[in-house]
Amino acid sequence: MTTDTVAQHHPRMHFHKLAPEVSKAMFALEKASREGLDPVLIELVKIRASQLNHCAFCLDMHVKDARKAGETEERIYLLSAWEEAEGFYTEKERAAIALTEAITVLTDGFVPDEVYERAARHFPEQELAQLIAMIVTINAWNRLGVTTRLVPGSYQP
Repeated sequence: MTTDTVAQHHPRMHFHKLAPEVSKAMFALEKASREGLDPVLIELVKIRASQLNHCAFCLDMHVKDARKAGETEERIYLLSAWEEAEGFYTEKERAAIALTEAITVLTDGFVPDEVYERAARHFPEQELAQLIAMIVTINAWNRLGVTTRLVPGSYQP
């Protein structure tokens, strides 16, 4: 990507101003989906989904939020290769990341039983429900960000 291409990246619309009730509902969903989940795990999930969805705005935001929550640089930059970076993530985190990928990339057909069961072994049912809600929510945010071309770089935690 050239500098000229980057310079031309600008928002297509100001979604939050044009659909304030939808925005309000999304922020309420965001708040509700966080309940009972570890802040670092939340950011790992959001970063991984945003990587898969190519949402630069959300990547910028959630990397900054992860740092603020105490996440290390090493774990942040290894996240796209988490399966090979086995010693860097707990089994619970790895199960959450695998579930994030399966839910995010539904074009593969479905969430495989083994991925769901792996997550179910590490998360009590209530927490698993919250995790699924969080993954669905970040995917919705990613789709809004990519579609409306939110510009990365300005977010401050």
